[in-house]
Amino acid sequence: MSSTVLMTIISLTLLGLLSSVILYFIAQKFQVFEDPRIDEIQAILPAANCGGCGFAGCRNFAEALVKADTMDGLNCPVGGSGTMTAAARILGKEPVPADPMVAVLLCNGTPGNRPRTSKYDGASDCRITHNLYAGETDCAFGCVSHGDCVKVCSFDAMYMDNRTGLPVIIDEKCVACGLCVKACPRKIIELRKKAKKDRKLYVACANKDKGGPARRACKVACIACNKCLNVCEFGAIKIENNLAYIDALKCTFCRKCVSVCPTESILELNFPPPKAKAEVREATVNA
Repeated sequence: MSSTVLMTIISLTLLGLLSSVILYFIAQKFQVFEDPRIDEIQAILPAANCGGCGFAGCRNFAEALVKADTMDGLNCPVGGSGTMTAAARILGKEPVPADPMVAVLLCNGTPGNRPRTSKYDGASDCRITHNLYAGETDCAFGCVSHGDCVKVCSFDAMYMDNRTGLPVIIDEKCVACGLCVKACPRKIIELRKKAKKDRKLYVACANKDKGGPARRACKVACIACNKCLNVCEFGAIKIENNLAYIDALKCTFCRKCVSVCPTESILELNFPPPKAKAEVREATVNA
């Protein structure tokens, strides 16, 4: 009886040893090598995990940087150029400069500009409202004012203005992660190139209705009159679907389009006031 027990113990021990050896060789055969530079890159990333880089998190972005042949098209908007330069140094690659971006709201539908014609009584959620209801005004393209964009911002770069019912973007805090862009069901928030002194020039309208209905719904709606298109000398303006759009990469801030817009739908922000004609004439004479 004792010999049977002993043989059983010996057999199980040998079987365990054999299994261990087999598992060892299998592990060696199929082991996954992870580049140690991934940890180095992840350590210098801001750990926001916001998805602004286009990846699920900072770890995934670090892996993509290590595996990529070049850094072209890869950028951490939160970390900025400093982080990307440090990553390039670790990888021995050339950093690819990326223009800083900032979120911009393409709507100026304040109560004074876009009168309320109905009252919504439902869930305070932009996506639900957008899918079930055109909105409290006659504009079915503008902001529905429930603040989904503000709720997803991880950087306190947005807040809802109770007076206008519109979100306000704080340029100094905005890192252009794009979360607000994804959260807006009406696609009226976009990332635009950030200019010096936070200057902006853009059409603050997303209404694709024709001129008459658009203007009746909102007095600062774009009516696609082509006047801005005709005065732009740099090909920065296009008109599609009854709506003008200014390309931030081509715009030179000459501001000619602003002066000819009959509905004042083009906003110019953070610019110095224009000089009076008399001041310009005097400066020319004294030059």
